Amino acid sequence: MTTHMYKLLATLVTSLLLGLQAADAQEDNACNDCHEVDVAHFETTPHGSAACIDCHVGADRRHRRGLDPVDCGECHAEILAEQIVSVHGPQGVQRIPGMELPSCSGCHGDLHAMTPASEPSSPVHASRQGETCGTCHGAGQPAPPGVHTIRPIEAYTASVHAARVASGEHGPSCSDCHSAHSPLPAVDPASSINRLNVPDTCGSCHAEITAQYEQSIHGLAATAGVRGSPVCTDCHGEHRILAVGAEGSPVSATNIPIRVCGPCHSDLRLGEKYGLDADQVPSYKDSFHGLASRAGVQRVANCASCHGVHNILPSSDPNSHIHRDNLAQTCGKCHLGAGSRFAIGPVHVLAEQTPNIVAYWIRAIYIPLIWVTVLGMLAHNLLDLIKKTRYPEPRLRKPPERCKIKERMSSPFRFAHGVAAVSFMVLVFTGFALKYPESWWAGLLQLGGEDGELRGLLHRIAAVGLIGACFFHFAHLAVSVRARRQIAALLPGFADFKEFAHRIGYNLGRRSEPPAPVRIGYVEKIEYWAALWGTAITAITGLLLWFENFTLTWLPGWVPEAATVLHFLEAILATLAILVWHFYFVIFDPAVYPMDAAWLTGTPPFSRAEERGEVIYEDSTEQQGD
Repeated sequence: MTTHMYKLLATLVTSLLLGLQAADAQEDNACNDCHEVDVAHFETTPHGSAACIDCHVGADRRHRRGLDPVDCGECHAEILAEQIVSVHGPQGVQRIPGMELPSCSGCHGDLHAMTPASEPSSPVHASRQGETCGTCHGAGQPAPPGVHTIRPIEAYTASVHAARVASGEHGPSCSDCHSAHSPLPAVDPASSINRLNVPDTCGSCHAEITAQYEQSIHGLAATAGVRGSPVCTDCHGEHRILAVGAEGSPVSATNIPIRVCGPCHSDLRLGEKYGLDADQVPSYKDSFHGLASRAGVQRVANCASCHGVHNILPSSDPNSHIHRDNLAQTCGKCHLGAGSRFAIGPVHVLAEQTPNIVAYWIRAIYIPLIWVTVLGMLAHNLLDLIKKTRYPEPRLRKPPERCKIKERMSSPFRFAHGVAAVSFMVLVFTGFALKYPESWWAGLLQLGGEDGELRGLLHRIAAVGLIGACFFHFAHLAVSVRARRQIAALLPGFADFKEFAHRIGYNLGRRSEPPAPVRIGYVEKIEYWAALWGTAITAITGLLLWFENFTLTWLPGWVPEAATVLHFLEAILATLAILVWHFYFVIFDPAVYPMDAAWLTGTPPFSRAEERGEVIYEDSTEQQGD
């Protein structure tokens, strides 16, 4: 073949190639004549190298009678095979009239302007998946027919995972947990969100935690097929997963006993089925730790503090936090010297099962004492009220013009009484709020932050105030002869029993005249000595509970529980005594109503003063005594 022939053949081949390119260009130009597509932008998309007829098959032959639908499976067959049997595919759901299944472009965007998933502008980028999936799965609007939803996107948006994604850090989005093209119902064993697969799904990011969980008593049970055993989502939630310290997090310190461990370990059905002890949660709730936790205190031991978080093991396992060889270290995190300076007693013990004989006898004595004392006070005061209301005593009248009332409470007494009164009221409110933190009135102290801490702080401040008032009172007695003479008159004697019997007889109609006037009677003596007794008991037991490490280290093991029982029962008795006895004689007694202002002015009303023989008439030679 000659050189001339080679040149001719090369020219023909070149012409043929140029002709094909011209034909392609003509085809593209022909499509663009009717369909405005930004060719320059399209070429930058993942499909930029494809020709129009690669996706729009048959456009060159059947354009006039309609095109076949774009079949993404021609290139993405493997993905389509996954998608078609998923919850988004026609073979994966039970078709419901009116339900539209998502298409490729519905998730990935317009095929001519599609961007890679790695680009922030892509609808399937991690930062935008919530918005894209929320189109069907509820993001503030009702879901389409056939879509079962509880607005998971809203829940996810508030989660710690979404916060990480929004900040640009690596964090799971919808496809990380549910998979991108093959989401399956949770009941499907092959689903990534099936109970048995949840630990592996979460473990893709939390490998170390998942390894601990799989070796725990919960993980081993779940692997063995025990459906009642918790997995990650049972404790942390599904979409609205919050940080441990976040308000409302189920795994926060105060919610763990109530919302995480409590539902299973207090469930009678689960307890009977799996042999769980039914007293674990109730005994914790009534314990020192439980009361503080229920009140909202974050820095108090909860279930996870002792048993662990993900590596929970039975107490018989040597690696368990609650194994007998490890208890000293576990308790020692909060109570230094546990197991060496003081013994570690039983933890989950109900009151009726307690071996503490001292606490038992305190309950046995105090509970009947409260009933007898309070009912006796009520009966006494009711008889007095009826008598004074129906048959007013002659002395209950307005004071004459020319008389003087002796001072009953000097300023030091009034100061001590005022501090004690305010402290006592704060103690009562905060104390019962700590004991019953779920009550509506306890919630009045929720002023932000850890409300349990606020209640405890106010309770201790009030305790210091009450103890300080007592010390001030004793210091006043030490320096004032007059004060000591006044208090000496409060010593009980046989005359008090005679006055009491006379008063009861008069109120019952057995005597025609009330008791003779007496400045310090049995009413005031009961009040004074009961107040000192109650303050001493509650102060001592309160200090034992306040400084628990000292108590555990230096005192017998029965003391903390006995102190707790005595503190609570004495608080009940003192509160009822003030309400029933003291308030009647200083507020509701007709002789002083609406109030005996001696605590404020130092002198009582005329009727009460005359009842006690504290009135000095101008023509009398009696002088005001001490």
